[in-house]
Amino acid sequence: MGYARAMTSTDMRPEMARDGGPVIKVENLHKIYEMGDTKVHALRGISLEIYRGEFVAIMGASGSGKSTFMNLVGCLDSPSEGTYLLDNTNVASLSRIDLASIRNRHVGFVFQGFNLLSRTTALENVELPLIYSAMRARERHKRSRAALDRVGLGGRMDHIPSQLSGGQQQRVAIARALVNHPSILLADEPTGNLDSRTSVEIMDIFQELNETEKLTIVLVTHEPDIAEYAKRVIHFRDGHVMRDQVVQKRRSAAEVLASLPPAED
Repeated sequence: MGYARAMTSTDMRPEMARDGGPVIKVENLHKIYEMGDTKVHALRGISLEIYRGEFVAIMGASGSGKSTFMNLVGCLDSPSEGTYLLDNTNVASLSRIDLASIRNRHVGFVFQGFNLLSRTTALENVELPLIYSAMRARERHKRSRAALDRVGLGGRMDHIPSQLSGGQQQRVAIARALVNHPSILLADEPTGNLDSRTSVEIMDIFQELNETEKLTIVLVTHEPDIAEYAKRVIHFRDGHVMRDQVVQKRRSAAEVLASLPPAED
Protein backbone atom coordinates (compact mmCIF):
# COMPACT_ATOMS: atom_id res chain seq x y z
CA MET A 1 0.00 0.00 0.00
CA GLY A 2 1.52 3.33 -1.05
CA TYR A 3 1.36 5.97 1.68
CA ALA A 4 2.59 9.51 1.87
CA ARG A 5 4.80 10.38 4.85
CA ALA A 6 3.15 10.39 8.26
CA MET A 7 1.54 13.78 8.88
CA THR A 8 -0.95 15.54 11.05
CA SER A 9 -4.35 16.68 9.81
CA THR A 10 -3.00 20.25 9.64
CA ASP A 11 -0.07 19.14 7.50
CA MET A 12 -2.43 17.30 5.17
CA ARG A 13 -4.58 20.26 4.13
CA PRO A 14 -2.48 21.30 1.08
CA GLU A 15 -2.24 17.66 -0.04
CA MET A 16 -5.92 16.73 -0.09
CA ALA A 17 -8.97 17.96 -1.96
CA ARG A 18 -11.43 19.51 0.50
CA ASP A 19 -15.14 20.04 -0.01
CA GLY A 20 -15.92 22.80 2.51
CA GLY A 21 -14.95 22.61 6.17
CA PRO A 22 -14.47 19.54 8.33
CA VAL A 23 -17.55 17.46 9.02
CA ILE A 24 -15.74 15.97 12.04
CA LYS A 25 -13.37 18.01 14.20
CA VAL A 26 -12.07 16.79 17.54
CA GLU A 27 -9.64 18.65 19.77
CA ASN A 28 -7.87 17.21 22.81
CA LEU A 29 -10.40 14.39 23.07
CA HIS A 30 -10.08 12.23 26.18
CA LYS A 31 -12.18 9.29 27.35
CA ILE A 32 -11.67 7.83 30.80
CA TYR A 33 -13.61 4.83 32.09
CA GLU A 34 -13.79 4.40 35.87
CA MET A 35 -13.82 0.76 36.96
CA GLY A 36 -13.95 0.81 40.74
CA ASP A 37 -10.76 2.49 41.92
CA THR A 38 -9.15 2.04 38.51
CA LYS A 39 -9.23 4.61 35.71
CA VAL A 40 -8.81 3.36 32.16
CA HIS A 41 -7.64 6.02 29.68
CA ALA A 42 -9.12 4.89 26.36
CA LEU A 43 -8.33 8.14 24.51
CA ARG A 44 -5.49 10.48 25.45
CA GLY A 45 -5.88 13.86 23.77
CA ILE A 46 -6.92 13.00 20.21
CA SER A 47 -7.01 15.96 17.80
CA LEU A 48 -7.90 15.49 14.13
CA GLU A 49 -10.20 16.67 11.34
CA ILE A 50 -12.14 14.67 8.77
CA TYR A 51 -13.45 16.63 5.79
CA ARG A 52 -16.54 16.15 3.70
CA GLY A 53 -16.05 13.55 1.02
CA GLU A 54 -13.16 11.76 2.71
CA PHE A 55 -12.98 7.98 3.02
CA VAL A 56 -10.97 7.27 6.18
CA ALA A 57 -9.90 3.92 7.61
CA ILE A 58 -9.03 3.72 11.30
CA MET A 59 -6.71 0.90 12.35
CA GLY A 60 -5.21 -0.28 15.59
CA ALA A 61 -4.80 -3.25 17.87
CA SER A 62 -7.39 -4.21 20.47
CA GLY A 63 -7.33 -1.56 23.19
CA SER A 64 -5.88 1.12 20.91
CA GLY A 65 -8.92 3.38 21.29
CA LYS A 66 -10.34 3.07 17.79
CA SER A 67 -13.72 1.67 18.88
CA THR A 68 -14.01 4.28 21.65
CA PHE A 69 -13.29 6.98 19.08
CA MET A 70 -15.96 5.55 16.79
CA ASN A 71 -18.51 5.56 19.61
CA LEU A 72 -17.76 9.21 20.37
CA VAL A 73 -17.89 10.26 16.73
CA GLY A 74 -21.18 8.38 16.35
CA CYS A 75 -22.67 10.19 19.38
CA LEU A 76 -23.10 6.88 21.19
CA ASP A 77 -21.03 8.20 24.10
CA SER A 78 -19.65 11.51 25.40
CA PRO A 79 -15.98 12.40 25.94
CA SER A 80 -14.52 12.95 29.40
CA GLU A 81 -12.70 16.01 28.12
CA GLY A 82 -12.24 17.88 24.84
CA THR A 83 -14.29 19.25 21.97
CA TYR A 84 -16.15 17.43 19.22
CA LEU A 85 -17.76 19.36 16.37
CA LEU A 86 -20.08 17.45 14.04
CA ASP A 87 -21.24 19.61 11.14
CA ASN A 88 -20.09 22.63 13.21
CA THR A 89 -22.28 21.60 16.16
CA ASN A 90 -20.46 21.05 19.46
CA VAL A 91 -21.86 17.70 20.56
CA ALA A 92 -19.36 16.94 23.33
CA SER A 93 -21.63 18.13 26.14
CA LEU A 94 -25.11 17.40 24.74
CA SER A 95 -27.72 15.44 26.71
CA ARG A 96 -28.57 11.85 25.79
CA ILE A 97 -31.80 13.00 24.14
CA ASP A 98 -30.00 15.60 22.04
CA LEU A 99 -27.28 13.10 21.14
CA ALA A 100 -29.93 10.64 19.95
CA SER A 101 -31.48 13.33 17.76
CA ILE A 102 -28.12 14.30 16.24
CA ARG A 103 -27.27 10.62 15.74
CA ASN A 104 -30.52 9.90 13.92
CA ARG A 105 -30.22 12.90 11.58
CA HIS A 106 -26.50 13.00 10.85
CA VAL A 107 -24.95 9.55 11.33
CA GLY A 108 -25.44 6.24 9.53
CA PHE A 109 -24.08 3.07 11.14
CA VAL A 110 -22.95 -0.23 9.63
CA PHE A 111 -21.82 -2.96 12.03
CA GLN A 112 -19.98 -6.26 11.72
CA GLY A 113 -23.01 -8.22 12.94
CA PHE A 114 -25.51 -6.46 10.63
CA ASN A 115 -27.91 -5.77 13.57
CA LEU A 116 -31.08 -6.54 11.60
CA LEU A 117 -34.40 -7.51 13.17
CA SER A 118 -34.72 -11.22 12.41
CA ARG A 119 -38.50 -11.39 11.82
CA THR A 120 -38.68 -8.16 9.84
CA THR A 121 -38.37 -7.79 6.07
CA ALA A 122 -35.50 -5.99 4.41
CA LEU A 123 -37.79 -3.06 3.62
CA GLU A 124 -39.03 -2.83 7.20
CA ASN A 125 -35.49 -2.99 8.57
CA VAL A 126 -34.46 -0.09 6.35
CA GLU A 127 -37.52 1.91 7.42
CA LEU A 128 -36.62 1.84 11.13
CA PRO A 129 -34.64 5.13 11.28
CA LEU A 130 -37.47 6.88 9.43
CA ILE A 131 -40.03 5.54 11.89
CA TYR A 132 -37.99 7.09 14.70
CA SER A 133 -38.08 10.34 12.70
CA ALA A 134 -41.90 10.13 12.53
CA MET A 135 -41.89 10.24 8.74
CA ARG A 136 -45.17 9.52 6.97
CA ALA A 137 -45.60 5.99 5.66
CA ARG A 138 -45.72 6.83 1.94
CA GLU A 139 -42.48 8.83 2.02
CA ARG A 140 -40.91 6.24 4.32
CA HIS A 141 -41.66 3.40 1.89
CA LYS A 142 -40.42 5.44 -1.08
CA ARG A 143 -37.09 6.33 0.50
CA SER A 144 -36.52 2.82 1.84
CA ARG A 145 -37.18 1.22 -1.54
CA ALA A 146 -34.80 3.69 -3.18
CA ALA A 147 -32.09 2.86 -0.62
CA LEU A 148 -32.44 -0.88 -1.26
CA ASP A 149 -32.32 -0.27 -5.01
CA ARG A 150 -29.14 1.74 -4.43
CA VAL A 151 -27.38 -1.30 -2.94
CA GLY A 152 -28.74 -3.75 -5.51
CA LEU A 153 -31.47 -5.38 -3.42
CA GLY A 154 -34.56 -4.07 -5.16
CA GLY A 155 -35.72 -7.66 -5.70
CA ARG A 156 -35.23 -8.73 -2.07
CA MET A 157 -37.36 -6.17 -0.25
CA ASP A 158 -39.82 -8.71 1.17
CA HIS A 159 -37.17 -11.17 2.36
CA ILE A 160 -36.35 -11.58 6.06
CA PRO A 161 -32.68 -11.82 7.12
CA SER A 162 -32.67 -15.64 7.29
CA GLN A 163 -33.58 -15.69 3.58
CA LEU A 164 -30.58 -13.50 2.70
CA SER A 165 -26.87 -14.25 2.44
CA GLY A 166 -24.40 -12.48 4.74
CA GLY A 167 -23.47 -10.06 1.98
CA GLN A 168 -27.12 -9.29 1.27
CA GLN A 169 -27.77 -8.69 4.96
CA GLN A 170 -24.88 -6.23 5.05
CA ARG A 171 -26.34 -4.47 2.01
CA VAL A 172 -29.63 -4.10 3.90
CA ALA A 173 -27.67 -2.62 6.79
CA ILE A 174 -25.97 -0.16 4.41
CA ALA A 175 -29.34 0.83 2.94
CA ARG A 176 -30.65 1.42 6.46
CA ALA A 177 -27.62 3.59 7.21
CA LEU A 178 -28.21 5.65 4.05
CA VAL A 179 -31.97 6.15 4.28
CA ASN A 180 -31.79 9.28 6.45
CA HIS A 181 -29.21 10.91 4.12
CA PRO A 182 -26.55 11.15 6.86
CA SER A 183 -23.59 13.51 6.95
CA ILE A 184 -21.24 10.63 7.75
CA LEU A 185 -21.32 6.84 7.42
CA LEU A 186 -19.58 4.96 10.23
CA ALA A 187 -18.66 1.35 9.48
CA ASP A 188 -17.33 -0.79 12.34
CA GLU A 189 -15.56 -3.90 10.94
CA PRO A 190 -18.24 -4.18 8.19
CA THR A 191 -16.46 -7.07 6.44
CA GLY A 192 -15.55 -9.03 9.57
CA ASN A 193 -18.25 -11.69 9.04
CA LEU A 194 -17.95 -11.91 5.25
CA ASP A 195 -15.92 -14.02 2.82
CA SER A 196 -13.23 -12.41 0.68
CA ARG A 197 -15.29 -11.78 -2.46
CA THR A 198 -18.28 -10.42 -0.54
CA SER A 199 -15.95 -8.14 1.42
CA VAL A 200 -14.71 -6.63 -1.85
CA GLU A 201 -18.32 -6.19 -3.03
CA ILE A 202 -19.12 -4.23 0.14
CA MET A 203 -16.02 -2.07 -0.33
CA ASP A 204 -17.11 -1.47 -3.93
CA ILE A 205 -20.41 -0.06 -2.61
CA PHE A 206 -18.53 2.17 -0.17
CA GLN A 207 -16.16 3.45 -2.84
CA GLU A 208 -19.04 4.19 -5.20
CA LEU A 209 -20.96 6.07 -2.49
CA ASN A 210 -17.84 8.03 -1.66
CA GLU A 211 -17.02 8.87 -5.29
CA THR A 212 -20.47 9.51 -6.78
CA GLU A 213 -22.32 10.94 -3.78
CA LYS A 214 -19.31 12.40 -1.93
CA LEU A 215 -20.44 10.62 1.22
CA THR A 216 -17.99 10.92 4.11
CA ILE A 217 -17.07 7.42 5.31
CA VAL A 218 -15.17 6.46 8.46
CA LEU A 219 -14.28 2.76 8.58
CA VAL A 220 -12.82 0.84 11.52
CA THR A 221 -10.91 -2.27 10.47
CA HIS A 222 -8.07 -4.48 11.64
CA GLU A 223 -7.52 -5.81 8.11
CA PRO A 224 -4.77 -4.00 6.15
CA ASP A 225 -6.18 -5.12 2.79
CA ILE A 226 -9.55 -3.54 3.63
CA ALA A 227 -7.84 -0.29 4.69
CA GLU A 228 -6.26 -0.13 1.24
CA TYR A 229 -9.65 0.83 -0.23
CA ALA A 230 -9.73 4.07 1.78
CA LYS A 231 -8.19 7.42 0.84
CA ARG A 232 -6.62 8.02 4.24
CA VAL A 233 -5.51 5.69 7.04
CA ILE A 234 -5.24 6.71 10.71
CA HIS A 235 -3.42 4.37 13.09
CA PHE A 236 -4.33 4.41 16.79
CA ARG A 237 -2.18 3.05 19.61
CA ASP A 238 -2.79 3.32 23.36
CA GLY A 239 -5.30 6.13 22.93
CA HIS A 240 -3.05 8.22 20.66
CA VAL A 241 -2.88 8.84 16.92
CA MET A 242 0.42 7.30 15.87
CA ARG A 243 0.21 7.82 12.09
CA ASP A 244 -2.16 9.76 9.85
CA GLN A 245 -1.42 9.01 6.21
CA VAL A 246 -2.85 9.80 2.80
CA VAL A 247 -3.08 6.78 0.48
CA GLN A 248 -1.23 7.71 -2.70
CA LYS A 249 -2.63 4.88 -4.80
CA ARG A 250 -5.65 3.28 -3.26
CA ARG A 251 -7.07 -0.08 -4.25
CA SER A 252 -10.06 -0.14 -6.63
CA ALA A 253 -12.73 -2.60 -5.50
CA ALA A 254 -14.27 -2.58 -8.98
CA GLU A 255 -10.95 -3.63 -10.53
CA VAL A 256 -10.42 -6.35 -7.91
CA LEU A 257 -13.92 -7.74 -8.56
CA ALA A 258 -13.29 -7.77 -12.31
CA SER A 259 -10.19 -9.91 -11.76
CA LEU A 260 -12.00 -12.53 -9.66
CA PRO A 261 -13.80 -15.62 -10.99
CA PRO A 262 -17.56 -15.25 -11.41
CA ALA A 263 -19.57 -15.52 -8.20
CA GLU A 264 -21.17 -18.87 -7.47
CA ASP A 265 -24.95 -19.01 -7.16
